Amino acid sequence: MQQVYRGRPSFDKTGSHFCRTGSGQERMNEFDLVIFDCDGVLIDSEIISARMLVAELARLGLQIDLSYVERHFLGRSYPVVMDTIRREFGLDLPDAFEAQYREALLAAFRQDLRVVPHVPEVLAAMGVPFCVATSSSPRRAEMSLALVGLSGRVAGRLFTSTMVARGKPAPDLFLHAAARMGAAPARTLVIEDTLTGIRAGLAAGMTVWRFVGGSHLGPDTPLEPEDARPHRRLVAFSQFFQIAPTLKQDPQTA
Repeated sequence: MQQVYRGRPSFDKTGSHFCRTGSGQERMNEFDLVIFDCDGVLIDSEIISARMLVAELARLGLQIDLSYVERHFLGRSYPVVMDTIRREFGLDLPDAFEAQYREALLAAFRQDLRVVPHVPEVLAAMGVPFCVATSSSPRRAEMSLALVGLSGRVAGRLFTSTMVARGKPAPDLFLHAAARMGAAPARTLVIEDTLTGIRAGLAAGMTVWRFVGGSHLGPDTPLEPEDARPHRRLVAFSQFFQIAPTLKQDPQTA
């Protein structure tokens, strides 16, 4: 069930939304929807995925490093990654490669996947609707969320790149998710970790925060290029409601 502000919303002269609290006070809310990426944002999976891809490609004689994977593959759908490998390296991948890679990755997830710290608490306390939009396949996304105990929080609000014609960095997936959730792009906040996802959120006309708290990034992550510059960075989800207190459910109206 979606969590929404209870009470009748009102607006100021600029059209900004206000949340009416139980005490009769009002507080301005900048966003009607928060869209979370999955891998590297809700779940600490990107480093697992990158290492597994490097290892599986090495078995075929292709040597790439984690830095290359981060620059070219993170945040992109599997078909895009495979097309890039074929085009850039001329590697004719065996028909069975996709299935073998996916099964190896899911096995690694079962052993090592962890939820990002403080994510469960943030999702439980959200006071505006939220959803998840990911480049992962539906099976991988659903299994990943189940492994870390987030399935119940995200049920009915998971959108994958299979639902649109173009995946990230095109804006299609974020626009589709916002439309399905009934929110205007300009009043939607996106939480992303990859440059690909940041570009998609910006192209959709949304506010984008870059989460750098995953094990594949960190607070010392280099500055983003101009075309992928987020509106701000989020180092840890423990800071989420400190930065945006109006996104938190009001305990008096919960």
